Amino acid sequence: MSAALDDVIVLDLTDSYFAALSAAFLADFGAKVIRVERIAATNEGPEERAWNYEADLIHRNKQSVALDCSTERGRELLCEMVARSDVLVTDWLNADLAVLDLDYQSVSKSNPGLIFARISGFGPEGPDKDLPVIDELAAARTGMMPIIQQPGQPPVYTGAGKMHAAVMLGFGVVTALIHRQATGEGQEVDTSLFAANMYGASLDLQAFLAINEDDPQRDRLLNPISRLDVSNPISGSLYPSADGRWVTLTMPDTDRWWPLLAPAVGIDVDDERFDSHEKRCVTNRLALIEELEAGFQKHPGSHWRQLFSEQHMSADVIEQFDFPADDPQVKVNRYILELDHPSHGNIKTLGFPIYMSESPARLESLAPCVGQHTEKVLHELLGYPEDAIYQLTAEGIIA
Repeated sequence: MSAALDDVIVLDLTDSYFAALSAAFLADFGAKVIRVERIAATNEGPEERAWNYEADLIHRNKQSVALDCSTERGRELLCEMVARSDVLVTDWLNADLAVLDLDYQSVSKSNPGLIFARISGFGPEGPDKDLPVIDELAAARTGMMPIIQQPGQPPVYTGAGKMHAAVMLGFGVVTALIHRQATGEGQEVDTSLFAANMYGASLDLQAFLAINEDDPQRDRLLNPISRLDVSNPISGSLYPSADGRWVTLTMPDTDRWWPLLAPAVGIDVDDERFDSHEKRCVTNRLALIEELEAGFQKHPGSHWRQLFSEQHMSADVIEQFDFPADDPQVKVNRYILELDHPSHGNIKTLGFPIYMSESPARLESLAPCVGQHTEKVLHELLGYPEDAIYQLTAEGIIA
């Protein structure tokens, strides 16, 4: 079975977890991803015995070339690889790329069809374009961190922005490849951690942009909201169960869900205090919150999950990592894979978040050892003969 990105050659020049993962997503769908390891900048000690679970996720399906980019010959080899690639994925700073003649202006001259894909900190233009590519700094500017937590608590960093960026960059690369197929033109593709974090908060940020400065709702979007101050007690609200696990309700249409929810938590469905949407969400909102607080604390989370499932209710129990690790829904959709690792036996690792019926993602290989494919890539991609490769090895240019 062919893969969606067969014959696409991707050069991986990344340092961060999320940028490397973006390249891995391309490899999952058939792209030949060649990761360049800068050996002059690495001081590797003895090989670790513990499973490098991070590497096996972000470098799966890739080939590895170990190259001393601090030497003129090493930089030449790197430029030769760029000239023969379809896509370059990087998160390196503009200054570092320019020193190696790998900025977009330089590489587009030697390879005008190249897709130059970069994750930046704050975008390719403007006064902050050269700031570090650090997700926490980008997230701090988006406005979301101060409103996630409960009032009086410190801002919350979710770490989700970098994952949005990884997927956005992959989307940008595929879109640029389609454009190149039609026109022959390469181009620069940039997604920033700043933009990715903004879109992670897009629902709230778009609402803020739409509200006039004198609208009282504006302050509501600038400050955290107590879980006891939600406008609808049964939508977007959280309640603790008997074993401390939290229940989340998503039932904006209270007229629809009330006949199911009320008896489940021990409230008379005909209770005059709550017999209309207006009473449930305005007049007696606080009284309903108190009743729900008491009702959900009568039983543990497992009880509520079973009940929600049986009644097909729009609610669930908030879980920890151990739940998805053993969830059959996760396994059948290949969101987590079970593997027989050659060094560490049976392991579990994250699988593929995107389903495609005709050209699915595949795990062809685990993360390579540093420099595992150096000779292979120099021979097959650049056409170097065996004696030239031997000489480069002897000089310490490659490993």
